[in-house]
Amino acid sequence: MKTILLVDDEPAARYGLRRALEAKYRVVEADSTETARGALTTERPDLVLLDVVLPGQSGLELLRWMRESGSDVPVLMVSALDTAKTAVETLRLGAADYLVKGFELEELRQRVANLLKLATLEKENDSLRRRMATEGQFGQMIGRTAEMRRAFEMADRVAGTDSTVLILGESGTGKDLMAQEIHARSPRAGKAYVAVNCAALPETLIESELFGYERGAFTGAAQQKKGKFELASGGTLFLDEIGDMNAVTQAKVLRALENRTIERLGGTQTIPVDVRVISATHRDLAAEIRAGKFREDLFYRLRVVTIELPALREHKADIPVLAETFLAMHGARMGRAGRLSRESMAALEKYDWPGNVRELKNALERSLVLCRGDAIGVEDLPREVLSGEASPHRNSGGSNENGFSEKDFREAKRKFEVAYLTKQLSDHRWNVSKTAATIGLHRQSLQEKLRELGIRRPGRELPEEE
Repeated sequence: MKTILLVDDEPAARYGLRRALEAKYRVVEADSTETARGALTTERPDLVLLDVVLPGQSGLELLRWMRESGSDVPVLMVSALDTAKTAVETLRLGAADYLVKGFELEELRQRVANLLKLATLEKENDSLRRRMATEGQFGQMIGRTAEMRRAFEMADRVAGTDSTVLILGESGTGKDLMAQEIHARSPRAGKAYVAVNCAALPETLIESELFGYERGAFTGAAQQKKGKFELASGGTLFLDEIGDMNAVTQAKVLRALENRTIERLGGTQTIPVDVRVISATHRDLAAEIRAGKFREDLFYRLRVVTIELPALREHKADIPVLAETFLAMHGARMGRAGRLSRESMAALEKYDWPGNVRELKNALERSLVLCRGDAIGVEDLPREVLSGEASPHRNSGGSNENGFSEKDFREAKRKFEVAYLTKQLSDHRWNVSKTAATIGLHRQSLQEKLRELGIRRPGRELPEEE
């Protein structure tokens, strides 16, 4: 039998509510918030029927205390005040429903039954999600090896809290998918999920993206803009590749995490933000700290809970189930079926997958597109899978001129831009105007970039203008 806790200071009101519910439920009474706090611990109710106006502490204060304490017991607020403001406030604090006194008893019974049914379904869903995590599934992520199940179980446990999480793992291991699923399983699930790739933003833009700016803060700031911290307020902010963040921004992020406030660029007003931060990186942050590239105090603030996602080469036993899942997904989208031959599966399991699960997913899509029948043979697999050599590390000269082997992001980016623009210019006989039109840049922007990178046509000081 379900237990309902009635919290009301009027004996007559408690008597009427008890008579309406006691035929179907076990009813416990409390005449104050102090008594109710004790009953929440000793009686473990399935639902709380809570009056808004109580002597001493109000029902709203008790509701706030319950939610801050981590209690997820559904609360049906009851009030003699028929105002939208009171109703909105109770729901904002976490009440499941709101009733105005003078209600019909049948309406009360129906509301109580609906809330208890919903709470039961939520508990069943939580139980199912936990079982799936232990069996090798976490949202869109799949992995039945012990390494992956450990990561899934830890992520599932931390999801229901508000703790800051640091996800470690190589590129392509699914750090972003794990962050999304942690948010989806958290109390903030109905609020915003905002992701920022710190490696993709130039140093000159990352601060304004994270913290926003006021009108006139810099040239081109024609109007006020809210940053990602503000946009994620109430929800979750995912800082991907945080190891690539510059030192100045690291200091501001640390201050935001510690004080739960930010200031827009060019502004003087302190703005409170309520965000849960999940961060991720493929870098060895301990090594970055020793090299003076990452703040130690920020590292300890971010890693309240650390989850490590293993590289695919470290849990190859998951390759068959991953391959089967990806083929079914690609096949459904393409309207065709596909299966791997025994030789193809052996080749997949032998390869080390430097691009991890993302590389496996893309390789299977390519193979399904190219195979002529339902069976994917070894001839349909990418050459690097068969040779055991990862294609991103190969180039025509066998050197590091394209930057893929660089550990430092900025140097890798510079080398890639040099290699890319040199090839595009060569393909267009070093005609700047035609090259700019092809790659989507203005001619002057391309010329500035060429000067910045020191690129020039062999034997000439500058590339051809026309």
